[in-house]
Amino acid sequence: MAIKKYKPTTASRRFATTLTFDDITKKRPERSLVKSRRSKAGRNVHGRITVRHRGGGHKRKIRVVDFRRTKDGIPARVAAIEYDPNRSANLALLNYVDGEKRYILASIGLKVNDKVISGESVEVAEGNAMPLRNVPIGMDVHNVELIAGRGGRIVRSAGSAAQIMAKEGDYGHVKLPSGEVRMVSLACRATIGRVGNAEHESRSLGKAGRSRWLGRRPRVRGVAMNPVDHPLGGGEGKSSGGRHPCSPWGMPAKGYKTRKKRKSRKFIVKPRKKR
Repeated sequence: MAIKKYKPTTASRRFATTLTFDDITKKRPERSLVKSRRSKAGRNVHGRITVRHRGGGHKRKIRVVDFRRTKDGIPARVAAIEYDPNRSANLALLNYVDGEKRYILASIGLKVNDKVISGESVEVAEGNAMPLRNVPIGMDVHNVELIAGRGGRIVRSAGSAAQIMAKEGDYGHVKLPSGEVRMVSLACRATIGRVGNAEHESRSLGKAGRSRWLGRRPRVRGVAMNPVDHPLGGGEGKSSGGRHPCSPWGMPAKGYKTRKKRKSRKFIVKPRKKR
């Protein structure tokens, strides 16, 4: 999918770029695979804002995506490549031979009329899903499970892929896009290939209005506020804050470790950052 540039007819058009959507073959989603969901605008079940700067945006419908890939041994044909407003990757609509339809993440190279299948001993081909024990070492995979049977949890964004580095006992060493090497059970499933729509990260919004379409509201700098509103506010003239960056409630914003000491840390072979 290529990047489309515009003539600078306005100041906002000068830097705006969009995708050409050449790979999209169907405009309307499959009606049986969509659900409606109200926008929460960053609010929790009590109505309090827990994620700031969210709100507005274009109305969306949720596409029900099959992250588990547990329909084993039944081949499916790729009927269409569709756009999904809820994620950076595109979706592939599968028509199974038994008549069922499902969405999966569209990988690079997956085209209409291609055949895909999932199972224990299937061909190592683009779009096929299988346990990690059957994936050759060095192969790129995506939609990787962390707990067998719960569905893919990581490596799902556009252009991303993990790599099988080694296998040892019941675990395999998987190199994630962040550079972290993690031990994952060989019973966990993954899909062969790299997630498509890799050009997504190269697009430029170009204007504030496109951020509002995505549901992102304006974010005001702390140094531009008054001292009563933010720890970085105030000062005679323009100030740089005078302390490390933080939230309005004093929580450090850069370099402060917030990761809890969970059992999952023991599965990390090589961290994504040097300690």
